[in-house]
This record gives sequence, C-alpha cells and structure tokens, in this order.
Amino acid sequence: MKIRSVIRPLGLLLCILGLSMLLPLGWGLYFNEGTALAFGIPAGAMLLGGAILWKLIQPTERRLSRRESLLLVVLTWVLASLFGALPYLLSGALPTYLDSFFEAMSGFSSAGASVFVSVENVPQSILLWRSFTQWLGGMGIVMLFVALFPILGIGAAYLAEAEAPSGQGEQVTARVRDTARAIWLIYLMLSIVELVLLLVAGLEVFDALTVTFSTLPGGGFAPHDLSIGYYDNFLVELIVIIFMIAGSVNFSLYYLFFWRHQPGRLFKNPEFVLYITIMLVSTGLISLNLIQNTGLAPIEAIRQAGFHVVSAESTTGFATADFNTWPDLSRFILLALMIIGGSAGSTSGALKVVRLIISAKYIRRRVIHSFNPQAIIPLKIGDNVVPEGFIARSIGLVIVYIASIIIGTLIMTGLGLDAISGLSSVIACLGTVGPGLGMVGPMSNYFAVPALGKIVLIFCMLAGRLEFFTLLAIFSPSFWRWR
Repeated sequence: MKIRSVIRPLGLLLCILGLSMLLPLGWGLYFNEGTALAFGIPAGAMLLGGAILWKLIQPTERRLSRRESLLLVVLTWVLASLFGALPYLLSGALPTYLDSFFEAMSGFSSAGASVFVSVENVPQSILLWRSFTQWLGGMGIVMLFVALFPILGIGAAYLAEAEAPSGQGEQVTARVRDTARAIWLIYLMLSIVELVLLLVAGLEVFDALTVTFSTLPGGGFAPHDLSIGYYDNFLVELIVIIFMIAGSVNFSLYYLFFWRHQPGRLFKNPEFVLYITIMLVSTGLISLNLIQNTGLAPIEAIRQAGFHVVSAESTTGFATADFNTWPDLSRFILLALMIIGGSAGSTSGALKVVRLIISAKYIRRRVIHSFNPQAIIPLKIGDNVVPEGFIARSIGLVIVYIASIIIGTLIMTGLGLDAISGLSSVIACLGTVGPGLGMVGPMSNYFAVPALGKIVLIFCMLAGRLEFFTLLAIFSPSFWRWR
C-alpha cells in the first residue's frame, strides 16, 4: 500500500468539502446570523490543509489499488464528519463535540438521526449546512469527485465499488467517471425539479431548500421539530413522497429511461416491481390497522400510512405524524421496512430489495439441493444470471447486518435503553433511516442516548452507509501489510 497515493487525493477532497461550506457561510453572512467563524474556521482549515497535502505530497504512481481506494473512501467519510461537526460546536448549536460529530455523521451518511432537542431556534445557516451534508453524502462524496476530477479517474472503479458496494446499478457508460457524471447530473436535475415544485406549493425558499436537500438523498433532516407535518399541506406531502420514491430507485434506470429512451426497462425491473409492491401492500395493511384501532377516517389513514411507508422504506425518515403512538402491527411493519430499504444503486440505505430477492432465491436453491444435490440452478433476476461472487457477498452482508442488529441492540440495552428503543435505534442508524421507536421516535431525538451509545450508533451509521465490508476491511491486520 502506498500511503502517498491516498493522501494526495484526500487533500483535493478536503478542499472541495471546504468549498461546500461557502453556501451556509454566505447564508449566515447575508442574514447576519453570527455564524461566520463557525463556518470560516473549518472551511479555512480544510482548504489550507487540503492544498498542502495536494501540493506537497507527490505520489509514486497515480493508479489507486483496491486497498488504497478502500482506505481513501473510509478516510474521506470520517474526515468529512470530523470537520463537518465544527460548525455545530463553534456556533454553540450543540454543547459537545461528540454530539456535533454524531450530527455530522448522521448528515453525511444521510441517516437523519438528530441530537437536536429542538431546531426551531437554531440559526438557518446551521440547518442549511445540516441538510446540505445529506445532499452531498446521499449519492456519495467520493463519487462526486470521481465525476468532477479526471485525476481520480484512474482507479475510479475501485473507488466507486468501495463507496457503494451494492453497486450504483448498471454501469451505464463505458467509463466509471462518465457513469458517475451521468448519475450526479440526474441527481442534480431531480433536486432542481423538487425545489421548484416545493416553491410552487407554497414553501419559503429556506424551507424548500432544506427539504429538497434532505429528500432525494433519503436524509430526513427537516427545518422544523414537527418535520413535514409542520406544513400540514397535502401537496407538499405528495411532492415529498414522489421524490422520496425517486431517490430510492436505481438511478441507472433513469439513465435508460431518459437518455436511452427505454422506459420499459423501469417497469420490467424485478427489484423496482417488488419495491413498489411491498410499498403498496404495507400501505394497505397499516391503513386498515389505523382505521380499526385509532378511529382515523379512511382517507386520513391512507394519507398517513402512505407517507410513512414511503419514508421508512426509502430510509428517509421524514414524518407527518407520531407513528410511535400507532398500534404495534403498524409500528413493526415500519421497522421491517427500515431493514429492507430501497433499491441498489439508489440513495436509500438498509439491506436493499435486491438482496431480499437474492436471499429468497438462494434459500429456494438450497431447499432443492437438499433432495437433488446434482441440480444446477443458476440464480436469475429477470433475464440476468447473478454471478456467484455477488450472491456470496449479498448473503454475507445479510448475515453481518442481522448480527450487527443483535449485537448493537445488546449494547444499547446494556447502556440503559429499553428494548424497543435499543432495537429501533440500531436499525434506524444501520439503515440510515433516522427516527426509530420509543425514546428515539419521530417526535423525539437521540440527545438522551449515553455517550458510549452515541459512539456505537456513529459506527452503525458509517458501517451502514459503506455497507460494512469497506469499513471492516481496514480493521484486518492483513490489510496493512505493505507491498
């Protein structure tokens, strides 16, 4: 491993992250919020430090190996959160660096788990930064730089795989860099459309910006304590639902839809069809449960159920009601959706629907092999045969994911959380959903979680965003053997 090959592009990444603070810095200056130093100091530190690393470190060769790419991706996400935490601390919005780091990691990983007790009196520039970190992290920080800078193009395939192990869907162009650009362009276009629609629906510019920055990436940070329920506006809820779904669909399907003019590929995609089916069935079940147990009118029950089903399965975490007070069946359907998640190649977190399909087909194949061990049964999704390596990786991730939920829940309950709060906090952070049940419900927050519990959940957010193996690899002694 050549550390110089990692440090130099890391310097460039730090510079761009420093530049990203200019948006909230400018907003704070314009509205005289007194947050200039809170953004100016970390932005200056990142720009200066990044420039020094870029100019002074000369790599022995430009190509990044697989191990170097893994290390670069992990360091990028950790350093982005370490520096991204400073505005919260320096502005006095949060009392400790641990809380600030938690909020920053939750932002960049698009988890949406917050330690703010209330955001109503927090400066707008801080809330804008909070949502903007979700927008940057939603499609992948490193993938953004792969798209922008040719210098990261060599070894780009390893970088893309390290940051999004489930794959960004099909490689829609011949080069990874061009694929990254196409996907980010789609991401930007969808964001602009949502922003315009929210403005037309009646939101103020600040609210429209922060909600847009938190919707497509599946983030869930809202500028009000009541989340999207604050607006009590059906049109706003409908727009948010549409774009939560849009963000949780494989982005390569959009490329085929708009650029290749192949709309049929979207509706013939097995993962997309199952994703929408799960969403519709879950909405129906929860609606019936709410009508029977809470006395809600059918239209209102469908409205609330539909919004929260989409929010949970897309791993966004927005809320229009306190689903923590719903009947147990409804709450645990939402918890199950938080584990399933959206599509591979999207901004959503959790296991992904494609792994649900692979797991089901793998179990079926093992059942057949139990009485017919000589049978050759290729595992297919649609017309495509899934490579055995991808099957093994998917099953391995499912095992690690479930084991992490169990271990994490044991730790959180050992720290004093009740069983429901402990379980849902781990599921919500691993799946980058944000709100869970119990003391971390949609109208609550993570402020009261013990310090050690916050550290555990920070690890869960990072591991869930990088889908475990990228992060776990750097803890292997063999990873650090020099070659």
